[in-house]
Amino acid sequence: MTILIEGLLFPEGPAFDRQGNIWLVEKEAGNLVYYNNRQHSRVAVGGHPNGIAIDKKGIIWFCDSLQNSIRCYDPIHKTYTTMATEIAGNPLKMPNDLCFDHHGNLLFTCPGDDLTDGTGYICCLNTHKKLTKIHTGLFYPNGLAFAADKRTLFVAETGTKWIWKMYWNAFTHQVEQIEKFIETGGLIGPDGLAFDQDNQLYAAIYGSQHILSIDTKNKTTEKILTLGKNPTNCALDPQGIQGLIITEAEKGQLLQWDSTKKGLL
Repeated sequence: MTILIEGLLFPEGPAFDRQGNIWLVEKEAGNLVYYNNRQHSRVAVGGHPNGIAIDKKGIIWFCDSLQNSIRCYDPIHKTYTTMATEIAGNPLKMPNDLCFDHHGNLLFTCPGDDLTDGTGYICCLNTHKKLTKIHTGLFYPNGLAFAADKRTLFVAETGTKWIWKMYWNAFTHQVEQIEKFIETGGLIGPDGLAFDQDNQLYAAIYGSQHILSIDTKNKTTEKILTLGKNPTNCALDPQGIQGLIITEAEKGQLLQWDSTKKGLL
């Protein structure tokens, strides 16, 4: 395990852009962080930026759990925009993580602030900017990620320590065949999720000092130990060069674990 950056204030949401650069957030400092070739810089955006997803145009989309909003940052023009703040007249419940489907629809989790209240939900902001809830009644839904088919969606439910599996219909904007997939255990539970091109799932197990590598075919697992106890999220290099990139909150680190597996864009 290699340390790429230290001294970060609650890092989260690493993601690779199409040029192989790494973007992450520094939640407690209100920054986006850009990493390339052992150098990093910060972009002050305010709020509490959380998960990251990068669209096909290179725009950085991120959740803001303090401003209860979905926001995006244009790295070319260096501007940021708020895309959503409420649903059905109510503020979003602390948006946490997000991902795009193959058509450009944005899915994101709103866990709320309690692991046990069961008021968490998943939203879709479609390509026409219509915002809807697609699944409700969850106990702190957290990380979410599509498998290689861009239809099978996995969602970490931290409050129950389960990862859910469901099928996303990009045309009706609904989830189908919802089922529990695997219980991860851990002191607190699963946080961020990431896939490689072979449909191996990687889950950051917050509070338990490891990334859980899960074979989605037979559900066998392997632990990848982190230096601190609070890994928050991870991402695989789509080029298979930079390995598994991990954000860890206890020690405030961006970490690299060697792997030739290729991640998904």
